[in-house]
Amino acid sequence: MSRILVAEDEPRIASFVEKGLKANGFTVTVVGDGLAARDAARSGEHDLVVLDTGLPVLDGFAVLKALRAERCTIPVVVLTARDSVTDTVAGLEGGADDYMAKPFRFEELLARVRLRLAPDRSGGELTVLTAGDLSLDLRTRRAHVDGRTVDLSAREFALAETFLRHPGQVLAREQLLSHVWGYDFDPGSNVVDVYVRYLRRKLGAARIETVRGMGYRLV
Repeated sequence: MSRILVAEDEPRIASFVEKGLKANGFTVTVVGDGLAARDAARSGEHDLVVLDTGLPVLDGFAVLKALRAERCTIPVVVLTARDSVTDTVAGLEGGADDYMAKPFRFEELLARVRLRLAPDRSGGELTVLTAGDLSLDLRTRRAHVDGRTVDLSAREFALAETFLRHPGQVLAREQLLSHVWGYDFDPGSNVVDVYVRYLRRKLGAARIETVRGMGYRLV
Protein backbone atom coordinates (compact mmCIF):
# COMPACT_ATOMS: atom_id res chain seq x y z
CA MET A 1 0.00 0.00 0.00
CA SER A 2 1.58 3.28 -1.13
CA ARG A 3 1.80 6.22 1.28
CA ILE A 4 0.83 9.64 -0.06
CA LEU A 5 1.63 13.00 1.51
CA VAL A 6 -0.92 15.69 0.61
CA ALA A 7 0.36 19.22 1.25
CA GLU A 8 -2.66 21.51 0.84
CA ASP A 9 -3.84 24.39 3.03
CA GLU A 10 -7.39 24.64 1.64
CA PRO A 11 -9.45 22.26 3.85
CA ARG A 12 -12.09 21.52 1.20
CA ILE A 13 -9.54 20.51 -1.42
CA ALA A 14 -7.41 18.60 1.10
CA SER A 15 -10.44 16.60 2.25
CA PHE A 16 -11.52 15.95 -1.35
CA VAL A 17 -8.10 14.56 -2.30
CA GLU A 18 -7.64 12.64 0.95
CA LYS A 19 -11.01 10.87 0.70
CA GLY A 20 -10.48 9.99 -2.94
CA LEU A 21 -7.01 8.55 -2.40
CA LYS A 22 -8.09 6.55 0.65
CA ALA A 23 -11.04 5.15 -1.30
CA ASN A 24 -8.53 3.88 -3.86
CA GLY A 25 -6.37 2.07 -1.33
CA PHE A 26 -3.70 4.60 -0.43
CA THR A 27 -2.52 5.61 3.03
CA VAL A 28 -2.75 9.41 3.24
CA THR A 29 -1.17 12.07 5.46
CA VAL A 30 -2.32 15.69 5.13
CA VAL A 31 -0.27 18.75 6.13
CA GLY A 32 -1.24 22.40 5.73
CA ASP A 33 1.97 24.41 5.50
CA GLY A 34 5.27 24.34 3.66
CA LEU A 35 7.57 23.61 6.60
CA ALA A 36 5.49 20.60 7.62
CA ALA A 37 5.42 19.47 3.99
CA ARG A 38 9.19 19.73 3.63
CA ASP A 39 9.86 17.84 6.86
CA ALA A 40 7.32 15.10 6.13
CA ALA A 41 8.51 14.65 2.55
CA ARG A 42 12.12 14.14 3.54
CA SER A 43 11.29 11.78 6.43
CA GLY A 44 11.30 8.74 4.15
CA GLU A 45 7.84 7.73 5.36
CA HIS A 46 6.00 8.56 2.13
CA ASP A 47 6.12 7.32 -1.47
CA LEU A 48 4.78 10.42 -3.24
CA VAL A 49 3.84 14.05 -2.51
CA VAL A 50 0.82 15.92 -3.85
CA LEU A 51 2.11 19.46 -3.34
CA ASP A 52 0.13 22.71 -3.52
CA THR A 53 2.25 25.69 -4.58
CA GLY A 54 0.29 28.23 -2.50
CA LEU A 55 1.21 26.90 0.95
CA PRO A 56 1.70 29.29 3.87
CA VAL A 57 5.05 29.74 5.68
CA LEU A 58 6.98 28.16 2.80
CA ASP A 59 5.40 27.96 -0.64
CA GLY A 60 5.37 24.80 -2.72
CA PHE A 61 8.10 25.95 -5.11
CA ALA A 62 10.41 26.55 -2.14
CA VAL A 63 9.53 23.15 -0.68
CA LEU A 64 10.31 21.47 -3.98
CA LYS A 65 13.58 23.38 -4.34
CA ALA A 66 14.65 22.37 -0.83
CA LEU A 67 13.85 18.71 -1.42
CA ARG A 68 15.73 18.52 -4.70
CA ALA A 69 18.70 20.43 -3.25
CA GLU A 70 18.93 17.70 -0.61
CA ARG A 71 18.75 15.07 -3.39
CA CYS A 72 15.41 13.85 -2.10
CA THR A 73 13.97 11.96 -5.08
CA ILE A 74 10.42 11.37 -3.85
CA PRO A 75 7.95 11.84 -6.75
CA VAL A 76 6.09 15.16 -6.55
CA VAL A 77 2.82 16.02 -8.28
CA VAL A 78 2.31 19.78 -8.07
CA LEU A 79 -1.13 21.38 -7.70
CA THR A 80 -1.59 25.06 -8.35
CA ALA A 81 -4.20 27.71 -9.08
CA ARG A 82 -1.60 29.32 -11.32
CA ASP A 83 -1.94 28.13 -14.90
CA SER A 84 0.57 30.28 -16.75
CA VAL A 85 3.27 28.73 -18.89
CA THR A 86 5.90 30.42 -16.70
CA ASP A 87 4.61 28.71 -13.54
CA THR A 88 4.34 25.36 -15.29
CA VAL A 89 7.92 25.58 -16.52
CA ALA A 90 9.12 26.75 -13.10
CA GLY A 91 7.50 23.77 -11.41
CA LEU A 92 8.84 21.20 -13.84
CA GLU A 93 12.31 22.70 -14.00
CA GLY A 94 12.30 22.86 -10.20
CA GLY A 95 12.02 19.10 -10.07
CA ALA A 96 8.29 18.33 -10.14
CA ASP A 97 7.38 15.00 -11.73
CA ASP A 98 3.96 16.19 -12.83
CA TYR A 99 1.85 19.33 -12.76
CA MET A 100 -1.91 19.96 -12.48
CA ALA A 101 -3.77 23.27 -12.48
CA LYS A 102 -6.84 23.79 -10.32
CA PRO A 103 -9.67 23.03 -10.77
CA PHE A 104 -8.95 19.40 -11.57
CA ARG A 105 -10.78 16.09 -11.87
CA PHE A 106 -9.91 13.58 -9.18
CA GLU A 107 -9.68 10.75 -11.71
CA GLU A 108 -6.99 12.65 -13.59
CA LEU A 109 -5.03 13.26 -10.39
CA LEU A 110 -5.40 9.60 -9.49
CA ALA A 111 -4.08 8.54 -12.89
CA ARG A 112 -1.05 10.79 -12.50
CA VAL A 113 -0.36 9.52 -8.99
CA ARG A 114 -0.54 5.92 -10.16
CA LEU A 115 1.70 6.65 -13.11
CA ARG A 116 4.41 8.18 -10.89
CA LEU A 117 4.24 5.27 -8.46
CA ALA A 118 4.09 2.53 -11.08
CA PRO A 119 7.88 1.90 -11.39
CA ASP A 120 8.13 1.30 -7.65
CA ARG A 121 5.02 -0.77 -7.05
CA SER A 122 5.41 -4.50 -6.67
CA GLY A 123 3.42 -6.54 -9.13
CA GLY A 124 2.99 -3.64 -11.53
CA GLU A 125 0.02 -1.36 -12.06
CA LEU A 126 -3.23 -2.62 -13.53
CA THR A 127 -3.49 -1.12 -17.00
CA VAL A 128 -6.65 -2.75 -18.39
CA LEU A 129 -10.03 -2.73 -16.64
CA THR A 130 -12.62 -5.29 -17.76
CA ALA A 131 -16.27 -6.06 -17.12
CA GLY A 132 -17.71 -8.80 -19.33
CA ASP A 133 -17.00 -7.87 -22.95
CA LEU A 134 -16.12 -4.28 -22.04
CA SER A 135 -12.50 -3.30 -21.47
CA LEU A 136 -10.65 -0.03 -20.97
CA ASP A 137 -6.93 0.30 -21.66
CA LEU A 138 -5.72 2.99 -19.23
CA ARG A 139 -2.45 3.59 -21.06
CA THR A 140 -3.77 3.96 -24.60
CA ARG A 141 -7.11 5.44 -23.37
CA ARG A 142 -9.03 3.12 -25.69
CA ALA A 143 -12.30 1.29 -25.02
CA HIS A 144 -13.22 -2.08 -26.49
CA VAL A 145 -16.73 -3.52 -26.57
CA ASP A 146 -17.45 -7.00 -27.88
CA GLY A 147 -14.21 -7.02 -29.85
CA ARG A 148 -14.58 -3.59 -31.42
CA THR A 149 -12.89 -0.31 -30.55
CA VAL A 150 -15.16 2.49 -29.36
CA ASP A 151 -14.11 6.13 -29.40
CA LEU A 152 -14.77 7.91 -26.10
CA SER A 153 -14.17 11.53 -25.21
CA ALA A 154 -11.94 12.28 -22.21
CA ARG A 155 -14.98 12.78 -19.94
CA GLU A 156 -16.70 9.66 -21.24
CA PHE A 157 -13.57 7.61 -20.65
CA ALA A 158 -13.18 8.98 -17.11
CA LEU A 159 -16.81 8.15 -16.33
CA ALA A 160 -16.47 4.65 -17.78
CA GLU A 161 -13.27 4.14 -15.78
CA THR A 162 -15.06 5.13 -12.57
CA PHE A 163 -17.80 2.58 -13.23
CA LEU A 164 -15.29 -0.18 -14.03
CA ARG A 165 -13.33 0.49 -10.85
CA HIS A 166 -16.56 -0.04 -8.87
CA PRO A 167 -18.35 -2.90 -10.72
CA GLY A 168 -21.77 -3.73 -9.35
CA GLN A 169 -21.64 -0.82 -6.90
CA VAL A 170 -24.32 1.86 -6.94
CA LEU A 171 -22.60 5.23 -7.45
CA ALA A 172 -24.51 8.37 -6.52
CA ARG A 173 -24.56 11.29 -8.94
CA GLU A 174 -22.60 13.32 -6.39
CA GLN A 175 -19.85 10.66 -6.29
CA LEU A 176 -19.59 10.57 -10.07
CA LEU A 177 -19.60 14.35 -10.28
CA SER A 178 -16.76 14.60 -7.77
CA HIS A 179 -14.66 11.83 -9.32
CA VAL A 180 -15.03 12.88 -12.95
CA TRP A 181 -15.67 16.62 -12.98
CA GLY A 182 -13.91 17.79 -9.82
CA TYR A 183 -14.51 19.19 -6.38
CA ASP A 184 -15.82 22.60 -7.49
CA PHE A 185 -18.31 21.57 -10.18
CA ASP A 186 -21.92 22.72 -9.73
CA PRO A 187 -23.71 19.97 -7.72
CA GLY A 188 -27.02 20.98 -9.31
CA SER A 189 -25.82 20.18 -12.81
CA ASN A 190 -27.35 17.31 -14.79
CA VAL A 191 -24.04 16.65 -16.57
CA VAL A 192 -23.76 13.16 -15.03
CA ASP A 193 -27.10 12.09 -16.50
CA VAL A 194 -26.13 13.53 -19.89
CA TYR A 195 -22.85 11.62 -20.00
CA VAL A 196 -24.44 8.40 -18.79
CA ARG A 197 -26.72 8.67 -21.84
CA TYR A 198 -23.66 9.16 -24.05
CA LEU A 199 -22.03 6.04 -22.61
CA ARG A 200 -25.18 3.99 -23.03
CA ARG A 201 -25.30 4.89 -26.71
CA LYS A 202 -21.69 3.83 -27.22
CA LEU A 203 -21.36 0.89 -24.83
CA GLY A 204 -24.91 -0.50 -24.78
CA ALA A 205 -28.06 0.77 -23.10
CA ALA A 206 -28.35 -2.16 -20.67
CA ARG A 207 -24.79 -1.89 -19.41
CA ILE A 208 -25.44 1.00 -17.01
CA GLU A 209 -28.46 0.56 -14.76
CA THR A 210 -30.40 3.42 -13.15
CA VAL A 211 -31.10 2.74 -9.48
CA ARG A 212 -33.99 5.06 -8.76
CA GLY A 213 -33.31 7.62 -6.06
CA MET A 214 -29.74 6.41 -5.61
CA GLY A 215 -27.65 6.67 -8.78
CA TYR A 216 -26.16 4.38 -11.41
CA ARG A 217 -24.55 0.94 -11.46
CA LEU A 218 -22.45 -0.94 -14.01
CA VAL A 219 -24.04 -4.34 -14.59
